[in-house]
Amino acid sequence: MDPQVEEMQDIHREAMCVTIKEWPSDALQVYHTGLLRLKLAPCSTQNNQAALLSGDSTEVNRTAAVRGLEMCEANAMKPTKRKFTFNPKEGIDNPVMVITDDADSAPTPSPRLCVLKRVKGESYGFHLRVERKRQGHIISNVVVGGVAGCRGLQDGDRLLEVNNCYVDDVPHPEVSRKIKLSGHQLCLLVLDGDEYEQAVSRGQDLRGMARAHKDKGCKPPRLCHITRDPASGLGINFTPVEGAKGRFSVSLLTGGAAEKAAVCNGDRLVWMNGATVSDLTHSALNRMMKKCGNHITILVIDSESEKNFMRQRMPILPTMAVPHNLPYRARNLHLLCGPEGYGFLLRLERAASGRTSHVLREMDRGSPAERAGMQDGELLLEINGESVETLTHEEIVDRVRQSGQQVSLTTITSQGLDFYTQLGLSPLLFCDDDAAEKEEESSAPACEAQTSSQKEMDGSSKPRLCSLRKGPLGFGFNLGCVPRTPGTFISQVAFGGSGQSAGLLVGDVVIEVNGQNVEEKYLEDIILFVKEGGHFLSLSVMDKASYNKMKHTDTPARDVTEQEEEHFDISSL
Repeated sequence: MDPQVEEMQDIHREAMCVTIKEWPSDALQVYHTGLLRLKLAPCSTQNNQAALLSGDSTEVNRTAAVRGLEMCEANAMKPTKRKFTFNPKEGIDNPVMVITDDADSAPTPSPRLCVLKRVKGESYGFHLRVERKRQGHIISNVVVGGVAGCRGLQDGDRLLEVNNCYVDDVPHPEVSRKIKLSGHQLCLLVLDGDEYEQAVSRGQDLRGMARAHKDKGCKPPRLCHITRDPASGLGINFTPVEGAKGRFSVSLLTGGAAEKAAVCNGDRLVWMNGATVSDLTHSALNRMMKKCGNHITILVIDSESEKNFMRQRMPILPTMAVPHNLPYRARNLHLLCGPEGYGFLLRLERAASGRTSHVLREMDRGSPAERAGMQDGELLLEINGESVETLTHEEIVDRVRQSGQQVSLTTITSQGLDFYTQLGLSPLLFCDDDAAEKEEESSAPACEAQTSSQKEMDGSSKPRLCSLRKGPLGFGFNLGCVPRTPGTFISQVAFGGSGQSAGLLVGDVVIEVNGQNVEEKYLEDIILFVKEGGHFLSLSVMDKASYNKMKHTDTPARDVTEQEEEHFDISSL
């Protein structure tokens, strides 16, 4: 057979899989003309059947038929694909093809769970970035054969969750920080880049999509610190789960120390003093208990939630946990510069263990440092959200000077740092304000603890009116913006300040200041409006997800290679 005839028959067979009556009339005419010249019967619009007839062909006739298909695509009227079902009643020798609509033509986007585990000194093997004119946190530079690449992460994926925490509407620096604090194991929920952009264009609820990926009623684990009672001891025992190696059920003494630390009867033990128990025998676990002394820190989860995690093949990690009764926590201090500076000394000191730390010393009486609650001997962990672990003393001093009239410090006691080091956790995981918020939201009964965090408040689709009065910390929040772009958002809320009391949340979009709409105003203008209010301030705000949904527009993405935010401490006004 002539090769051109074979090629034309292939084109014709493809046409049989479409509804020709949906084509534009001009495309249909060109297509039919080419077929008739080739002596090929076109698909009938009555019964959608076709028969191929033999015949000669010419290049011009073949081109005419192909052009019909091209015109169809050029008019954005690409034929809708159909699928065929075989009618067995007609027999094998005389089949009849029945066309049915394809219900799967618009598949629902499906997030993927990627569990990454690395060894000490190894990287996860991917970058996370944001780009102008593209929404979401974008996975890039996935190393072939690296940790991320081997676990299914792909260039262009969009990040929805980090360790069960929804992050699509969270500022990029915070998301990056969550990943860095995860240690050697990390759970990422991602969506293919094309599917993400299609979902955004259709106005689909990405948070709901991420939530649907989980089993309903799944609760977060709890990190509980138990202090031995002189009379009743720790008040906890562990029993092997029948038929399940390395799994242990919790039984409690009523009113005992463990129950007071938010452990519940029937909980499953996941982790003890920094060590997972999945590879332990019951006798080995008992030996660990005897060596724990007067304190023990355990990670537990209720049995039903454990089953949900196992079904998803997701590890249960301390980074996902709600903390209870922890003896030490890092603190966020917000200082406003006074006439004599901040009123404390920063010293580089070496402890007896050989550890070198940046230590806060000699708070002046009545100084901003003393008013903020700084204590002599505390260790500095972060300055303005940046870890000081790799900074020199001179670099930290420069950061303070560059902060202008305000600075935010994250601190912890020396004993607190030792506590988290022994557990193998970052002390920044559970700061006073963050941890208190989590613990309050997971309140009694402790067995019903759930990760609702401030992001769960994003379900509200109405602006919130927050009334503030200037206090010792000023108005107690920072404003951020995308450089050279109108609009502002809350980038930081001082713990214990007026902003926190009024209900401001990090990420809130500012809609009105003292009754005046500021959505199209620049940061400098908004600061002037705040000053005009004196000691009182009224803000109308809305969480970012609800604001974007209301506006049917996406907040411009930012390129992390440039300065991403400009911070202004409103509490200094």
